Parts: sequence; structure tokens; C-alpha cells
Amino acid sequence: MPPVARSPETELYAPVKRFLEGLGFAVKGEVDGCDLLGISEGEPAVLVVCELKQAFNLELVLQGVDRAAACDEVWLAARLSTRGKGREGDARFRNLCRRLGFGLLGVGADDQVHVLLSPTALLPRRDPKRRSRLLDEHRRRQGDPVAGGGSRAPIMTAYRQQALICARALADGPKRPRDVRAAVPGAASILRRNVYGWFERTAHGVYGLTPAGHEALARWP
Repeated sequence: MPPVARSPETELYAPVKRFLEGLGFAVKGEVDGCDLLGISEGEPAVLVVCELKQAFNLELVLQGVDRAAACDEVWLAARLSTRGKGREGDARFRNLCRRLGFGLLGVGADDQVHVLLSPTALLPRRDPKRRSRLLDEHRRRQGDPVAGGGSRAPIMTAYRQQALICARALADGPKRPRDVRAAVPGAASILRRNVYGWFERTAHGVYGLTPAGHEALARWP
């Protein structure tokens, strides 16, 4: 199987994740379109979104604007210009981000993260449903299986993880949903919906694994 393509932004994921974890956030990548989503402990939880680009530009700011309604804090991270002529050195760019309440992180060639601008406590109009969806996906996802910043490979969502557990349970032969329910409470729905084409009904109420399911287990062991 060919290697999974990685975008340049994924190279920024690890150092920025370490930085946010140092601030006390539990960080996971590619959660509902967000490059990084960090959640702090406590009630209510504090949601931080960080978007990654190879260089600071308007598209990165627009992504931050889109995310602001669903989180409490927005950070924008990009590589620092080697010649010092990037947008991070433009006072107009920094002032725009300051007015929007966004934090700026510059990642050096040595992967050191520099705080260029701290986020301010603005109160943008919230989107409760989207915020709830982000919280739910972060909490249901097991571990941090995918680096943020990539868009070419399938995202390892919490649902895909649950479907893989079902597939692993069927690897040695067909089973009924109740046989898988201990590991995946929603197994019946996952097997019936068959979103990824991994399952097939071999008898009434009995499901087996398709060739695509076996391929999925090989890809994500």
C-alpha cells in the first residue's frame, strides 16, 4: 500500500501540539475540520482551536474567523519567514489579528514555537451546536490518531475508530451485533449503516467482513 501523503502543514503539528499541551490543553488533530483542537480540564471546558499554514496569509485568518464561533480561543500558526519578510512582520497583519482576538504562533526552522501575539478575551457570537459537536468528537476519539494540517488522507474520526473495532471483532468470522456490543455499544447501528462498505449481512442478523473491511484492518492495524 502506498504511503499516506502528508501536507507541509502536518510538519507544524507536533511542535504546536507540544506548545498547547504545555499550556494545559489536551490536543487532538483534525477534529471536525480543525487542524488542532485543545480542551482544558474543568467545567465548563475551554475549547482552543489552532489552524496551521506554511505562511501567514489571509486564508489562515479567514479559517480563524470561521472557527471563532465554535470555540473560546483561536490561535493561528505558521512557519516564520527565513528572510524576515513574512506577514508576521507586518504591523497591519498583527493589528488585524489583535482586533479579532486571535493568537499568533511562529514556528522556527528548529521547530521552536514563538508567541507573536497572545489571544484576547473577545466574545464572538457562539454556535452552541457546533461547539457541542467539537466537544463530543474530541472526547469520543481514542488517542490522537491523525496529525492536524492534512487533508488528503481519510480522517480517523471517533466513528471510524468504532467501525474498526467492529471490523476487528468480525475478522475471525461473522457475528451478531450483540457479540460486538460489549466493545462497541452502537455496534448494531454501525453494522447496519455500513458507511465504509466494510460489512455484509451473511444471514438474518449476522454480519461478516467484506474485502474492503480486511483492507481497512491492514491499513489501520
